[in-house]
Amino acid sequence: MPPANEDEPEPLPNFDDQYPPKQTGDGAGSSEDRKERRSLLEDLEYLIADARIWLDAEMSFQKSRAALVANRIKIIVVASIVAALLGVLALVGLTVGLIIALTPLITAWGATAVVVGLLLLIAWLMVKRAAMAWGEIEAVTRRPSAPVDAED
Repeated sequence: MPPANEDEPEPLPNFDDQYPPKQTGDGAGSSEDRKERRSLLEDLEYLIADARIWLDAEMSFQKSRAALVANRIKIIVVASIVAALLGVLALVGLTVGLIIALTPLITAWGATAVVVGLLLLIAWLMVKRAAMAWGEIEAVTRRPSAPVDAED
């Protein structure tokens, strides 16, 4: 029976009631007498039953966890693509706006040259930084025991 509230876990079953020990002899006696008469085989049966219950619960938990991760990865990918596209559109709008704003000051060709020159300068700086990072990766992977000098 599922729990009334999805956030509350199901209560664990009482295994002593679920798997009563086998009766030997007259069937009379207290619960302590029955526990004393339990055999190793019965204990192993209980252990196997408990392991199956635990395995089923663990498999269900891991399946639901994997489904949640897969769902969130889809959301991350879609949101990242939309954010990248909107970022590119904003940069295009900024570029066009800068050209239009600078045109009265330095003519259309001059404004275009200044804006494109600044964009190329920023791009060149980013390529240089990426090359430095790539060089750091190569240095670390070539000599794993050598420390990386951050001042290089």
